[in-house]
Amino acid sequence: MSIVVSDTSPLHYLILCGAETLLPRLFTRVVVPPTVFRELQQPNAPPLVRQWAGSMPSWASIQAPTTLSLSLDVDAGELEAICLAREINAAAVLMDDRAGRIAARQCGLAVVGTIGLLEQAAARGWLDLPQVIDRLRQTNARLDLDLIRTALSRDKSRTKLPPSGNA
Repeated sequence: MSIVVSDTSPLHYLILCGAETLLPRLFTRVVVPPTVFRELQQPNAPPLVRQWAGSMPSWASIQAPTTLSLSLDVDAGELEAICLAREINAAAVLMDDRAGRIAARQCGLAVVGTIGLLEQAAARGWLDLPQVIDRLRQTNARLDLDLIRTALSRDKSRTKLPPSGNA
């Protein structure tokens, strides 16, 4: 168990597909930078997401980075998430955006995206991956279809029943 810093999209989409409760099972604490928190509360955010941000669970907290590395070419939420993750030595940063993921890795951070989180939970038997992916597809998430296919294929391999041995 460990501390992670989250960008907006993993929280947003986990909430929308009803899988945000896997976070405290995977991590001790999820830290949210102020810009990410504000993005979760924007008027155009889905009501479920705004409601979650309005009464954050005890395993989530808001924390601002003390310094920002303005040399990183990413949006404000990703910038705060990357800088904060470095400052607090987070185990990983939760992020989906390609440019943000690249920047985070260049900063020496481990990166986990929404699909990766769902796959980790499915591997532990905590959720039905195809079912949750179907719910995720019903949101406005921009999904990498190859990533989805690969995750579903790995899940199918994991969940295959071993041969019974009866001939």
